[in-house]
Parts: sequence; structure tokens; C-alpha cells
Amino acid sequence: MPSPYTLSLVVPIYGVERYIGHFAESVFAQWCEGVEYVFVNDGTKDRSVEVLEGVIGEKFAHLRPHIVIVHQQNMGLPQARRTGFLAARGEYILCADSDDWLSEGALSRVVEEVRRTGADLVCFDLVKEYGDHRSIKREGNYLAEERHRFIADIFNYKTPGYTVTKCFRRSLYTDNHIHTPKLSMHEDMCLMAQIIFYARSIVHLPEVLYHYRKDNPDSLCAQSRSVRHLASSRNMLDLYGHYKERLQGSPIEHVWGGLVLRAGWHAIIHKEARVLWTEFPWLADSVRRAPLAFNYRTPFVFQVVTKIYVALFKR
Repeated sequence: MPSPYTLSLVVPIYGVERYIGHFAESVFAQWCEGVEYVFVNDGTKDRSVEVLEGVIGEKFAHLRPHIVIVHQQNMGLPQARRTGFLAARGEYILCADSDDWLSEGALSRVVEEVRRTGADLVCFDLVKEYGDHRSIKREGNYLAEERHRFIADIFNYKTPGYTVTKCFRRSLYTDNHIHTPKLSMHEDMCLMAQIIFYARSIVHLPEVLYHYRKDNPDSLCAQSRSVRHLASSRNMLDLYGHYKERLQGSPIEHVWGGLVLRAGWHAIIHKEARVLWTEFPWLADSVRRAPLAFNYRTPFVFQVVTKIYVALFKR
């Protein structure tokens, strides 16, 4: 049965009472034929859902048939997105965060591009909004045949790994065994590496269609460096653990060494080595086997130190 929608916009909701009104107006005002909105209330404790319902009732009641609001207990951003993906009915999925906003006409441009190209994955650009200044982040131009390089560039910070700038065919998610990250730090990199791996056609739309708010004091990026590093490391190790028995031909076949060494280094400098080595008992052996490389995100000397640490203390 053909999908009733071309595109499902999936939007988690948690603690965004100050921003969701602006976001909702930015996306509802640009509705076009073939678009549905899937909001996931991830057990928010503030009035975010009430604000959203107010915007719908006051200005966009005519769009209610195209709006889905799913309620669940708090499970975190990755699981909230997963809930949205499974509830979506569109042929394609586009993610957004409810404290950000979309450029005027962004939805119609994405719909137009996926209909024109039929690509599995359409990437576009975003602008980081800092309040007093802004910075544009451009997606790279990759072919599907270059997907391993695309994935490596994401983990090595050479191209953005944002979920919100990548519209993908829903079947890439539903028809493959996609691992869902547990924590909300670099979960987008873990998810998109897998989606990119399964994409058979990739298109870059060189337009700024997304506005990423960087002045939200409650955002995850406002957490301490150690908290962010360790949450990211746990996500990377979970991803590696998911594929480690079948690395060949997997999304992380060419990047696993960098993920493992980076996590090991973060564990050492943030004095969490004992905890992480207990939580991931295979980590020490994986660090031993991980190849050193100059193109990893973690500097070469820190990779060497991590291996020495394992040799000395994890016999």
C-alpha cells in the first residue's frame, strides 16, 4: 500500500516550553501537500505540549489531520526519535529539535528534492544561531559509493553528522537492524552512520534550511566537557559492541578503531577508566587490537598513551 505522505517531520518534545511555540509556527506555516508532523512527548514536565496544542488550536486547527502527538514516559532523545520513526507514515523521514526552527519553505524544498531525485538520502545545510552571531555549516558532497568515507568523515569531524540535516527514506530504518544509541550525546553520529551505510543514493541540496539554536542554556551541549565526553564514549562503545562480532561489511568497519581509542582516552583523562572497563569488559582487548591512525579525531599521541595505559594496567 503506498504511503499517504511523502515526508514525516519527527520532533521530540522535552523541556522546550520557551521555544516550541516559535518552532511550531515555523513548521505549520509552511505545510505543503504530502507532509505530516509527528511529535513525541518524551514525558516532558513543563508546559511544552500545552503550548503546542495552543498553537494548533489557535492558528492551525485545519492541519490536525496531518499532526500526530505520541505520548510516552521519559526515555531520552534517541528513544523518542525511534518512537517517532515507528509512528511515522511518510515515505521519508526528516528530524527536527523543538528548540530550533526551519527556514521558510524548507519543507517544500525537501519534498520537491526527494520527489525529483528519488534519492535514499538528501542532505542540506544549516546555520548555528548563537544569538549575537551565526555560523553556517555545509554538508559535504558524497556519492553512495563513498559512504565509508562519509561515515569516517563524520566520526572524524570533517563533515557534520547532524540528523536534522539529513532526510532519509523510512525503509532504511525499518528494513535494517539499526542500533539505537542509549544516551543523548553524539547519538546523531551513531544513527546517521548506519543510515548512510544502507543508502544507495545520496544527494546534497546546497541550501541552508535549518536553524540550530546554540543559545539555549538547557541544551545538552551546555553540560560539562567530562559529562559530554563520557556520554559520547558510551554511545560509541555501544555502537561498536553492537557490531563487534560482525565488523566486516558493517557501518563501522573502517572506523571502529578510532571509536574505541577515543573512548579509552576519554575514560583515562576523566578518571573513569575503571568504570568504563567494568561496564565494557571487552574494551581493553579492543584497544589492544585497534589500529593507530593519524586521521582519527583523537590525536595520535593520545592513541599511543591509551594503548600504553592498557598494556600497563589491564593485563
